[in-house]
Amino acid sequence: MTTKPGLPLLFAIAVISASALAYEILLMRLFSIIQWHHFAYMIISLALLGYGVSGVFLALNRDRLSHGFPWAIMTNMLLFSFSAPTCFLLAQQIPFNPAEILWTPVQFLYLCNIYLILTLPFFFAANVIGLSFYHYKEQVSAIYAADLSGAGLGSVGVILLLFLMFPEQILTVLVLSGILATLIVSAFAFRGQHVDTSHWTIACIVIGVTVIFAPTGWITLAISPYKSESQLLLIPGTKVIDRLSSPLGLISVVKTALTPLRHAPGLSINATTEPPEQLAVFTDADNMTAITRYNGKPETVSYLEQTTSALPYHLKQHADILILGAGTGSDILGANSHAIKHIDAVELNPQIIDLVKEKYADFAGRIYSSANVNLHVDEARGFVATSNKTYDLINISLLDAFGASAGLYSLAENYLYTEQAIQDYLQHLGLGGYLSITRWIKIPPRDEPKLLATVVNALKRANIEQPGQRIMMIRSWQTSTLIVKNGVISLDEINRLKQFCSERSFDPVYYPGITDAEVNRFNIQSQPYLYEAATALLGNQGKAFIENYKFNIKPATDDKPYFFHFFKWQTLPEIFTLLDSGGIFLLESGYLLLIAALLQAIIASLLLIALPLRLWKSNLGITNLSGTDLHLPEGRQAGKPDVKPESGSHLRILVYFFCLGLAFLFIEIAFIQKFILILHHPLYAITVVLSTFLLTAGAGSYFSEKLSRSPLKPVIMLPVAVISLLGISYSLGFESIAGFLLKTGYLGRYLFSILLIAPLGFCMGMPFPMALAKISQTTPALIPWIWGINGCASVISAILATLIAMQFGFTVLIFLAIALYCVAAWCFPDLAIES
Repeated sequence: MTTKPGLPLLFAIAVISASALAYEILLMRLFSIIQWHHFAYMIISLALLGYGVSGVFLALNRDRLSHGFPWAIMTNMLLFSFSAPTCFLLAQQIPFNPAEILWTPVQFLYLCNIYLILTLPFFFAANVIGLSFYHYKEQVSAIYAADLSGAGLGSVGVILLLFLMFPEQILTVLVLSGILATLIVSAFAFRGQHVDTSHWTIACIVIGVTVIFAPTGWITLAISPYKSESQLLLIPGTKVIDRLSSPLGLISVVKTALTPLRHAPGLSINATTEPPEQLAVFTDADNMTAITRYNGKPETVSYLEQTTSALPYHLKQHADILILGAGTGSDILGANSHAIKHIDAVELNPQIIDLVKEKYADFAGRIYSSANVNLHVDEARGFVATSNKTYDLINISLLDAFGASAGLYSLAENYLYTEQAIQDYLQHLGLGGYLSITRWIKIPPRDEPKLLATVVNALKRANIEQPGQRIMMIRSWQTSTLIVKNGVISLDEINRLKQFCSERSFDPVYYPGITDAEVNRFNIQSQPYLYEAATALLGNQGKAFIENYKFNIKPATDDKPYFFHFFKWQTLPEIFTLLDSGGIFLLESGYLLLIAALLQAIIASLLLIALPLRLWKSNLGITNLSGTDLHLPEGRQAGKPDVKPESGSHLRILVYFFCLGLAFLFIEIAFIQKFILILHHPLYAITVVLSTFLLTAGAGSYFSEKLSRSPLKPVIMLPVAVISLLGISYSLGFESIAGFLLKTGYLGRYLFSILLIAPLGFCMGMPFPMALAKISQTTPALIPWIWGINGCASVISAILATLIAMQFGFTVLIFLAIALYCVAAWCFPDLAIES
């Protein structure tokens, strides 16, 4: 057996590790397109499951695999290469619909099948790394370096590829990367070792050339038929005329040739004009907006005057306004109808801007090139945080898909509608200025009462004693518009609101002094839901109203930014009774989907990791389980005969590693979700947080070798103390940290984010190998059990962390992780344990 891996093998390992992590991030992007959410928590969990099952598999088959190392490692490389696209293609053919998870039990089986199918590529990638650890026992550090450096490069590389290619095309790149790794191993890794791999080399070349020259389009996305783009394409004469892609989203432009597109959300029932020709624009096959044909004459888009979002322009004349989420330009068209002198338009996705400003500039009337429009490519919170200007009006209009209010987006973090965000917006209003937020209407209402509750709390935090004197709200049949004024609302403004509503048959929801007789007259609901919510939230019964409301409408905060999380357990029995009569629309399926994912993770980890260890423990005479975690590098040692972990000392050891498995992912998930605010997009946050934790935890693991030589148990207290100190500091000071980072430039945000995460990740990489080093000296036969219990905890923790964050907030999640680290420190094994 060769005792030192050559550079070709290390390079091939780095390529496989990079491909595995790239595949993990790519799956999140693909699921955002074919479903309604990136499912990051589930993707991380199934990746960890693949690595955990690999560790058990290698432990149980160590002798057979060790004798055929070259063939085993090349076989797993090719299996990863082919399984990456194949498993995704199979998974997306499963008719899974998250909205049916409760009332159609078969959907849970569909979800389980997707979970298990997508685990396979990670299993094969883990086998490559694990086999290398076992084969080169004395060169673990070199293999770790290749593994971690490859993972770091893969997380960054996939983001770059998403700027250059469509997401489904990157699956082909992963196929080629696996073939390349196999080719390198077969051609160079075993030279001089009397291993004939020439036929592998020829096969890799033939397969690689075949893949490169294969017809394009062999991988297509099976987008959910319930997403709005799929629904529109069912209309005869519609077709996609343009597609663009980036990490921020897959953009599709759809033209309707026969049936005119009429995108005018909340248009008055009195409207006598209709939109001119429009092109539909979808982001990730949903969240439709429209590019409207404009000839420079305001009367051609006069239909915009018949929407609720036009209200602030009829209250008084504005000179300087800010539009957050300018998108395809409808809000700019509406503003131009009122001769606004200066417009700051903010849009996060530069490809949307390119569509309106360049590709379809003539169609759109070159609105983004107007002299009064100043265009900014930025995220809303980031732009507001860095701006020193004040405005007459800040407008946020329908930035989410209509389905967002139906529970399908309840898992998505949204920092636009938190208390802290509202405060930031209000601080950038001039005296007498307005914040205008237009939302979709759902019956019974959910996000409108939650938005009201959030605004009320934000005003109270700003020491506004009578928030009701600064709020106005109206609604149509489809949309509502909430106005928050920097100042007390005047009688003239109230009269203008009444006139605006009367002319368009809109219903006033709230203004200071409103009476019961003035509400619910035109767009009649069974009861005036929003009026009742507004009067309760602005009165003395606000807290009681929130507690007794059938949906979760507690104010959203930066600590709990799940604005669309409306689920309440006490409402579930009532919804059950209404399922047969259309009550599915009351179901917040996203939260139940998370529960289902947690159940399947628990079952899968027990059946595929814990159970095999229990059944075949007599075969585990090895302490090198030779698997590595995508998120927590772990060293393995050679061992001794098996022992049953029945004693109190052994139980403490297992508790130690179970706590580590939970705590590490708790902090990692919390940081991913918190850093979405700073880095502006889930994919960017996932990439930066994962890669930084990977690299720094690996460095901490390497450094821990020096600390583990100490015979004293208190040595574990050093990294745990630093983890606790940093975790508490970051949690309690995150609002200030986020405020500072949002004011820095793009490069500064990424650099400071890495610097903040690095010391925490470095210390989090120490506890596992420190304990493992001591156990290898005392009870080495426990190591398979350690791998199993840590693997089970890791698989469960990614999903459990998201549930805890949604229910209790990120601060509670991080403090819970710190508590788990402290429990682990108490259970830290010492040299007194006998085998």
